[in-house]
Amino acid sequence: MPDAVVEGAVGGDGAVPVGSGERPFEQVGAVADAVLYEGYLLYPYRRSSPKNRVRWQFGVLAPRNWVEHDGPVTVGVSGSADSWYQRTECLLRVHAPDAVLRIRVRYLQAQHKQVEETGPDGANRPVESLRTGDGATHLTFDEAVPRESGLVVPLEDLLRRDHTAPVGAAAGEESEPLPGGAGRIVRRRVEIRADTTLTAERLADGLVRLRVRTENTGHAADPRAPRDTALRQALIATHTLIGGTGVEFVSLTDPPADLLEHVRGCRNAFTFPVLGGAPPAPDAGTGAAHPARPSDGDTGPVLLSAPIILPDRPQVAPESPGDLHDAAEIDEILTLRTMLLTDEEKREARATDPRAAEILDRVDNMPPEVLSRLHGAIRSLAPAGRAATGGPGADRPAWWQEGGDDGLSPTTETVLVDGVPLGSGSRVLLRPRGRGADAQDMFLAGRTARVAAVFHDVDGSVHLAVTLDDDPAAELHAWYGRFHYFRPDELEPYTDPRNPNSEGQ
Repeated sequence: MPDAVVEGAVGGDGAVPVGSGERPFEQVGAVADAVLYEGYLLYPYRRSSPKNRVRWQFGVLAPRNWVEHDGPVTVGVSGSADSWYQRTECLLRVHAPDAVLRIRVRYLQAQHKQVEETGPDGANRPVESLRTGDGATHLTFDEAVPRESGLVVPLEDLLRRDHTAPVGAAAGEESEPLPGGAGRIVRRRVEIRADTTLTAERLADGLVRLRVRTENTGHAADPRAPRDTALRQALIATHTLIGGTGVEFVSLTDPPADLLEHVRGCRNAFTFPVLGGAPPAPDAGTGAAHPARPSDGDTGPVLLSAPIILPDRPQVAPESPGDLHDAAEIDEILTLRTMLLTDEEKREARATDPRAAEILDRVDNMPPEVLSRLHGAIRSLAPAGRAATGGPGADRPAWWQEGGDDGLSPTTETVLVDGVPLGSGSRVLLRPRGRGADAQDMFLAGRTARVAAVFHDVDGSVHLAVTLDDDPAAELHAWYGRFHYFRPDELEPYTDPRNPNSEGQ
């Protein structure tokens, strides 16, 4: 009997009945599904495409003896490297003595689709492809089935002892006859053995550190087997949803100031936890999102721990018509490219995988008004009254007007930061803000850089293009215009301790 209560371990469409405390999971469901199918099948969705021969690049948890055959894996915060475990550590505030945690572990189980032809003797033999009498082509290919296990445990129980539950999936085989007795399709799955262990530590009154560790506990018969073979025993695109009742989760990228040290103590391996759910309610006066004070940080009712780096509260664009592509791509570009596939290419895509066939059907039947909605959206324009109030950029012309960029010179303009004019050649210290900053910029905090230019966006905001001082390719990046971009409030004028008069130089 497992230590934790396991809710509805499911396959198929991954549906789980929604109960008490499940609503936040609904809010992050579309993003979680996009993570689940990230890299599942890439345009042009055909088996013959080279990039569809090396699939499933994120969140792969394979048997440990296969992963570590050539030595231990290097731990990182994203799951782009194959591993045998995944660890999420996060902070939660407790608001009720009877708080309950709900955890969902989600992944794909590889499934081999084998096409078999029926011979004159009635025996079936495996083939790579088979065309049936109705004109359809069927291809041998690897598919995947979504799996999900739900764990529910009272927080007080978890604080007393760790809880472990199985989250693996059984082996299976199904066959499907092809028209006219031409043959059959056989789908086979290998057993996946995996456990998830929950650990909780009370850090202070009303503050708990939670650890969710999922491990592949299987054993590869041949540690030297190729990756395609190891994937049959692997959890693929593994990610975790964490919610509950009587608790709220602390942002690890924008934490409250008084919890910063505790956040730094969280150690995540092969996953990147972010807040999920709806963004903060808009300000009633301006309609703009109401920002928290810098010391407030951000908290939310649900956490998505994904094998790819995301910002807090990620969302699928509302213009995306359902599960088009993998909901994490640029829908318009991929839709237009899919429209350009030849009839023969479309036939191959349909024969490759059922999800590819669904994409083709949606594109072929997409109404013009839906396609037009995919053609970009502006979400960051400042309120119309800003210019009248003298806000940032009030004196700047809008770039979408003819001649709007006249008089702007990125290499000679300066911007005032802490009383120091910063422009091309200035040295700065990088201090990316938690809220609204690119997640990748967080890794550059505290490093020094040199400003290359000052740029103005179409909405009048200012960004400084910089190159890192300790980047050996900085000169090359500057030559072909590859920079990191930061807002003025994410920079400090740098003073060389060896030369106190060097501020910003």
